[in-house]
Amino acid sequence: MKNIFLELQNLSIGYQQNNSSKIIRQNIDLQATTGELIALIGTNGAGKSTLLRTIVNLQKPLSGKIFIKNNNLNNYTTSKLSEIISFVSTEIIEAPELKVFDLVALGRFPYTNWFGKLSESDNSMISNSLQAVGMTNFRQKYISQLSDGERQRVMIARTLAQNTPMIVLDEPTAFLDLNNKYEIVNLLHTLAKQFHKTIIFSTHDINIAIREADKIWLMLDNETIQGAPEDLILQEKFQLIFSEKNIFFDNESGDFRSKKHFYQNVQLSAFNNNTKLWTRRALERAGYNIVDSCPKLHICQTMLENKIVWQIMNHNFFSIYDLINFLNINKKEIS
Repeated sequence: MKNIFLELQNLSIGYQQNNSSKIIRQNIDLQATTGELIALIGTNGAGKSTLLRTIVNLQKPLSGKIFIKNNNLNNYTTSKLSEIISFVSTEIIEAPELKVFDLVALGRFPYTNWFGKLSESDNSMISNSLQAVGMTNFRQKYISQLSDGERQRVMIARTLAQNTPMIVLDEPTAFLDLNNKYEIVNLLHTLAKQFHKTIIFSTHDINIAIREADKIWLMLDNETIQGAPEDLILQEKFQLIFSEKNIFFDNESGDFRSKKHFYQNVQLSAFNNNTKLWTRRALERAGYNIVDSCPKLHICQTMLENKIVWQIMNHNFFSIYDLINFLNINKKEIS
């Protein structure tokens, strides 16, 4: 494979306890290429944070090898590694008197002199980093004045100021609202392409990862696999994440859903694709199973006065909400 930046070979990760090793995950073989956004996915306790901390050399692997640009991780000094990998942990920065510019400036630490004096080049790098994440106008604000989403952008700006070819982030979308989750992951995708950086982030936001990541590292119970999100969907790998729980992955919609007990079949006809999708979702949530043929309970879509109408049993409904209410009220009669 061309442009492999990071390679994990037969890696085992975990901790040393009382002169013995506690293995959390083993037999890990993964790769990351230049300019690639990778999402690390797994359930709680799967070892995501441990893997990321091992990659950035905050803890040692129990066995196996990590190669960065074809060189063993053990061959890099701490100083040199700080010029190659930048890391954003899950810890929230508590520095009420620290300004945005000053926090981003910490990314220049590997390149400054003993006194930490910023050069003109350093200042330019900090400004460019703030601009890249859309935080230029916040440079003189205090960290305590920022929202969670703004703070995460500043942390990403710090990694850009550090100017490393690889960025590793542990749960960067944790504690963010839905809008900020999408914005942060979309920003990471843009930065990976624009600056040709290898970016790896762990996340529980699987739907966002599927839409934005170039590759997914998927931690299952007994193995860790990798591939494009679409490949893993076609191979039905996401089904295995919650295989023994009341959740399944819908290959058609590309998201996770809870398993439902259906007590009545329903047929849909004459629907356009979009209306059928959302009508089906509502009916399934209410306990109705969509089948190809069911003369007893047959719902048709039509148009009346340029409005979508759901027709069933000589009744017309102008909303899915009213349709479901009718079915629920008349459940005994139509069952």
